[in-house]
Amino acid sequence: MYRHIKNYELRYTDLDAFDTLKLSSLLSFLEESACLSADELGFGYDAVAPRNIGFVVVNYYIKLERRIKFGDVLTIHTWPLKPKHIIFLRDYELYCGDEKVGVATARWGMVDTKTFSLLPSSTFFKEEDIANYNTERSTQFANWKIPAISDGEQVYSHKVTFSDYDHYFHVNNTKYADFLLDALSLEEIENKTVESLQITFVKQCKMGEVIDVSRQFDGEYYVIEGKVNGELRVQMKVKFNGV
Repeated sequence: MYRHIKNYELRYTDLDAFDTLKLSSLLSFLEESACLSADELGFGYDAVAPRNIGFVVVNYYIKLERRIKFGDVLTIHTWPLKPKHIIFLRDYELYCGDEKVGVATARWGMVDTKTFSLLPSSTFFKEEDIANYNTERSTQFANWKIPAISDGEQVYSHKVTFSDYDHYFHVNNTKYADFLLDALSLEEIENKTVESLQITFVKQCKMGEVIDVSRQFDGEYYVIEGKVNGELRVQMKVKFNGV
């Protein structure tokens, strides 16, 4: 069954202060693999852009078995599942050598790049194009809803600038991992590694908007939110393990 497989050698700039792969770098690798896979299967950027169609990530779930660190070569396997109307699932498996170090799944949406309204799969795909897609699942995760913060604290604010943008002229999904983790202190992150992570991208953020970042900890999970003028734009739910 189809899989796109690519190796990523960790660069110094992909690492955080503890020589661990940054979440933003991991999301960049997942996005890169997804784009290369879409190219192979005929629905990459060059194929869909002339029709004013694009793909955006709506949700990520990532489960890691250990920290990915300096010296590792990360191999990402990815494949799309057969789309269901407006939901495009894509699964991932993460390896360092022969060791499986994590899994991930993502929900993508196909959008009209002029209006950013969601489009049904039939806008671009024929049934025969997707009939033989890989049906394997890397994980059976399906609980996509992140509970809203009920009694959190606002930590800081981030003003969106040009360097946050991607070619859809909104904040690229990878950037949010840094924005949201910046809500945590060095002491909370030190000697910890991410065990699981969910991100929900609610609505795009544009240049000049100010994202107010708040957090709440329930003893097991941190829930971190980004809002613009009180409107929810992005959520993260993250659990750490001690190293």
